Amino acid sequence: MSEEERRKIIVNPHGPYRVVGRVPLSVQSIRPNEREESWEWEEGRTFDVEEEYFLCRCGQSKNKPFCDNSHLRSGFEGKETASRRPIERQSEHLDGPTHLLSDAETLCAFARFCDPGGKVWSLIERTDRPEVRDLVIREVAHCPSGRLVLREKSSGQVVEPDLPPSIGLVEDPVLGCSGPLWVRGGIRVESADGTPYERRNRLTLCRCGASTNMPFCNGSHASIKFQDGLTNAAGTRRRGG
Repeated sequence: MSEEERRKIIVNPHGPYRVVGRVPLSVQSIRPNEREESWEWEEGRTFDVEEEYFLCRCGQSKNKPFCDNSHLRSGFEGKETASRRPIERQSEHLDGPTHLLSDAETLCAFARFCDPGGKVWSLIERTDRPEVRDLVIREVAHCPSGRLVLREKSSGQVVEPDLPPSIGLVEDPVLGCSGPLWVRGGIRVESADGTPYERRNRLTLCRCGASTNMPFCNGSHASIKFQDGLTNAAGTRRRGG
């Protein structure tokens, strides 16, 4: 089995994410511009990981980002409710001069990279201007959840950033909260029943325990001001069930 095929994330029933394949894990912070708009990703602390490890899904572990079996003590209900329809069929499609923008709103992780310069939904109408087109490409590429997907009209090709297979622990200093797991590079995500979700280059998984679109993030971490306390975490792996 290839290294690519070994890498996967399995959603345990009402429990943690089981990560297989020694997937790299690090903090990824949203850095704002001078107007406090989301503008850049900044990598922070990296974690030593083994071939297999377990990440907290209920939001209550005292050893975040790793599971400490808090889901068992709290009676966490982590039922998967996300649609299995292809993302393309879940999306609204906006037609611009040079590009098509697909928007699957239910996947929004509230990272707000789509806001600078007048919001991407307005900017797509002016992609015949090179500076606007470049901004649209940038904003869509920085969207961690894959809610936004851009396609060239001339070639039909999807415009995607080159992301290494890895997991980012999102931190949002402007909102003062911690965000989802940012799964990058096409890592396979499997349901608790063994069914794989659509493989995507960018997606975000809930780790605050409050999403109504499990296992995916729907921005609930922002409303509950989820804190993972990673600055105090030991960073050592603890097994979870």
